[in-house]
Amino acid sequence: MKLEIGRIYIKDIQLGNESSVKDGVLTVDKEGLIAYLKEDERIKDILIDVAKPGEKVRIIPVKDVIEPRVKVQGGNNGFPGVTSKQAQCGEGKTNILYGAAVVTVGDIVGFQEGVVDMWGEGAKWTPFSKTYNLTVDIQVVDGLDPHTHEETVRIAGLRAAEYVGLVGKDITPDEVLTYETGNIFEETAKYPNLPKVVYAEMNITQGLLHDTYIYGVNESAILPALLHPNEELDNAVISGNCVAACDKITTYQHQTNSVINDLYAQHGKEINFLGVIMVPEHTTLAGKLRASDYTVKLAKMLGADAVVVSEEGYGNPDSDLLMICKKCEKFGIKTVLITDECAGRDGMSQPLADTAAEAVAVVSGGNVSHVVTLLPADKVIGNAAAIAVLAGGWEGSLLEDGTLMCELNAVIGATSEIGFHNVTCRLY
Repeated sequence: MKLEIGRIYIKDIQLGNESSVKDGVLTVDKEGLIAYLKEDERIKDILIDVAKPGEKVRIIPVKDVIEPRVKVQGGNNGFPGVTSKQAQCGEGKTNILYGAAVVTVGDIVGFQEGVVDMWGEGAKWTPFSKTYNLTVDIQVVDGLDPHTHEETVRIAGLRAAEYVGLVGKDITPDEVLTYETGNIFEETAKYPNLPKVVYAEMNITQGLLHDTYIYGVNESAILPALLHPNEELDNAVISGNCVAACDKITTYQHQTNSVINDLYAQHGKEINFLGVIMVPEHTTLAGKLRASDYTVKLAKMLGADAVVVSEEGYGNPDSDLLMICKKCEKFGIKTVLITDECAGRDGMSQPLADTAAEAVAVVSGGNVSHVVTLLPADKVIGNAAAIAVLAGGWEGSLLEDGTLMCELNAVIGATSEIGFHNVTCRLY
């Protein structure tokens, strides 16, 4: 597969009467976008706003983040199987508005939604303080059940990203990135002496608003699936979950998966990158055993020498992570695990719900329980009082002067388990 991603650099967003990109400034037709989204009769009202890096703006509660983009050649535009007809992702040409993001906001559906601060202490913890954010605050009609409410907001965010992304269709990109690999046999013949590496990406699929979709199919309904890495980078995978904000993989993070990009960067140099196994995270023991067995089977069939395993969420999914680790190591397949820690506010508690002697190469995205103090914002997009019911917040998190105290749990992307965050490490 060969995929060309053309980056159109965005350095500002403005609202106007028509949509365009000129000299790096993205202008969005505000009323046109509202009218387009309100074609869904489940939506009562929409507020459109903009949040820029460095502004004293707080966005809460954030549901999802999506990168606006457009298919220029090959496949279908949008999100095949969800907002457009089924088509193969991962081939052709896609233009992206690089540096821009659509951020969905609205009434609480599941309690695990989050916060983005565009300045100060909060900006240090979320990667989306660096993007120019078009916020879409969605109010649904009365009487929707939670799952329909979630679906309405999710689809609205995807459609908004499509609407905005269309302006990049006929623009010459500032930079073009090429992602290309042949089949497994071709790549192994080219790099016979390089270790064969597979990426196993665990995704929340626990129901109760904890879902991930591949080509529109709820991943909970399928066995671990082998994808070409280009597919995930080209809109095949979307977030549909309300897992803790700190380590939820937003749709934006699927579209720009950091682990895939890092493995691609080493392909043909240090490693032979074979592909991505999408692993559903189940709540039942039978589901965990089935998914871990099947993941290891695929890795063995591919002849993998090593597997990089990333988690989504913490607690219950820790057992899935360690199952895959132990079973891979048993068959001589080396593992590197990417997780975060729920180690208590003092950092002294057991960081994972499960342990294994085989887990000797573990990368941490940080401690979800770390408490941060976020100073008052000049402007709040959404509802600051929502922090009281978000995972990581509590009654009294919002102080009278607008200061917000919360755990990193509540900050979108703060401890991302695919490495898409601002966390660094210190060697002692």
